[in-house]
Amino acid sequence: MFKLEVVETVKEKPHPSSLIAQELSNYYRSGVKKMIREELVEHRREEAVACLNSRRFSTEEVIRVAGAKYIQFSTQRREEYFMFKLPFNPTLSVLTVEECNEVELAHLLLASAEKVGLQQFDQAIKLLAQCDFLSSRTGTPVQRVVYHFAAALRERIDRQTGRIRPKELQKVFDVEEAMMTPQPTLVLLQQILPFANVTQFAGIQAIVENAGSATKVHLIDLGIKSGTPWTVLMQAFASSRGSLLDLLKITFVGTKCREKIEDTRKRLASFAQSMGLPFSFNIVMLSDMNDLREDLFDIKNNEFLAIYAPLVLRNMLYQPDRLETLMTVIRKLKPCIMVVAEVEANHNSPSFVNRFIESLFFYGTFFDCLEACMDRANHDRMVAEAIYLGEGIRNTVIFEGHERTVRNVRIDVWRAFFARFGLVETELSESSLYQASLVLKQFPIGRFCTLEMNGKCLLAGWKGTPIHSLSVWKFQ
Repeated sequence: MFKLEVVETVKEKPHPSSLIAQELSNYYRSGVKKMIREELVEHRREEAVACLNSRRFSTEEVIRVAGAKYIQFSTQRREEYFMFKLPFNPTLSVLTVEECNEVELAHLLLASAEKVGLQQFDQAIKLLAQCDFLSSRTGTPVQRVVYHFAAALRERIDRQTGRIRPKELQKVFDVEEAMMTPQPTLVLLQQILPFANVTQFAGIQAIVENAGSATKVHLIDLGIKSGTPWTVLMQAFASSRGSLLDLLKITFVGTKCREKIEDTRKRLASFAQSMGLPFSFNIVMLSDMNDLREDLFDIKNNEFLAIYAPLVLRNMLYQPDRLETLMTVIRKLKPCIMVVAEVEANHNSPSFVNRFIESLFFYGTFFDCLEACMDRANHDRMVAEAIYLGEGIRNTVIFEGHERTVRNVRIDVWRAFFARFGLVETELSESSLYQASLVLKQFPIGRFCTLEMNGKCLLAGWKGTPIHSLSVWKFQ
């Protein structure tokens, strides 16, 4: 079987030219996933014998093979920190010719990032020129992901060498704002990619169950967007409890897009009326999240109070004082339950090379998702990759400091953070997990998606790679 064995030899500082190799080895040693699934390799060996090539390596698997080659190339000398033993050459034994070419392309990208990290820009530019020649925004997923990462690396070089001044750089696309008035491409993505829907339906089910027999339900939404989750919740309340509910109140906390929020309020009020539910909608609009106070909320003693945070807390990681203010207020409000959906990735390292490796694997998975459900020449796919994926890549790779707003972190980081405020993670019910599995069945690519538990947290992913997380919290 194809295994990557890590043998610790001499604990000395590695050679300065092996930054990427260090981060790759750390990534593999972290246990996030096996470097290449052993059962897949065994299957591909059988295919090779039978001359069958119907099963392609995923983008992630191609990058992992390229990473193994890069580590092997960078750790030839005995005095370096790790020695890697590859029992056979994967590019000769398992991969097709096309996959071998993709491995070489990914290897070039890793080498380019290495040179950028070392600020050896002349060498980096030469390597990026080769990436440009071999990659394509309309090609295979590997070619497409390399195309976008190479463009981001080049822009980082231009920024650091003064070819582009900071003020000339375009502002990163604001996905949060775009979600308030979904564009056709975004609506299409929501229809074909199940991850956000999985956490949304499972999270709503958790709120309904925890509300129990409460007659007054108050939901504080930290990311109202188009309001779709609450139409689902209204339907659930109307079918299960109907006239037993005296009031469903939603309070939205925001710092922009008031007119769009008003449009959402009108849609939800109309929907609640059609369901026969008593409904009110309040807006807590702030110029700065640091101005948030508990007395801005109309909280009643007999309300079931829930906080819903869908893919929103991550947006404040680059402004930690705002996040601290928000969590301090939430602790004072003492909700009955807090439901948190987040992106399950690590894009918050101060190290450029670390962020590059983490982002390359994460976004490579998304490019694979789109390959499974959209034609390569599809215009909406290219728009989605350029904006919703490409801008995330761009922000993570190019920017530093407060300009770097894309800062996803994994559930273990959120656990440590929430624990400071007295929050305790609670189990998701069987009904919530069942809702998540039902959602996957509604999507054509659902059979490739995976649901797994990390402690009490649900992870929705693509072929075993986590994409989104859902966790439920209560105060002690």
